[in-house]
Amino acid sequence: MDTPLDDAGPTPERLAKAGQFFTVAGRSRSSRKITMLDDALGKAWLRQIISAQEYSALRRYALHWVAGGLQGPLPSVDLNRIYSHDPTQMSGLAKSEAQLDHKRTYYAAKQAIGFNPSYVADQVACFGRALQETGMSMGFKSPYRARERAAEYLASAGAGLSKFFESLRR
Repeated sequence: MDTPLDDAGPTPERLAKAGQFFTVAGRSRSSRKITMLDDALGKAWLRQIISAQEYSALRRYALHWVAGGLQGPLPSVDLNRIYSHDPTQMSGLAKSEAQLDHKRTYYAAKQAIGFNPSYVADQVACFGRALQETGMSMGFKSPYRARERAAEYLASAGAGLSKFFESLRR
């Protein structure tokens, strides 16, 4: 039995929630690709707080964080009321060589960019926190100053990560 292709794209409600933070590539319906950028990192890029190269480096940083298994377990409701846990998650050991490589790359990148830029990169790119919230967690009282300093650190992290990932290619 053939399943119909779902190429309708995002619903009007989803587009309304995203506001202006999405991009559309392709002219025809069959080649159209809609990318939602309404997370904190995507908004920073579309608002031109960070460049496309910095955005790409920060996305790659977050990918290594996820692929390294550092995001933690995804909790869910257990309808059967059977609660079990995976003891291998608690040991901190990688499940595969690939996961270990991602962890090593993430930690090397984190060390290469420094403490404050890596903190902001973690908060925005990995955890999805807003720039203002991140800046305020760093001790800035004024919402404007918090947002501005977090944006500076995010751009610095993106530039540093771009250089770091470029050095891996050589």
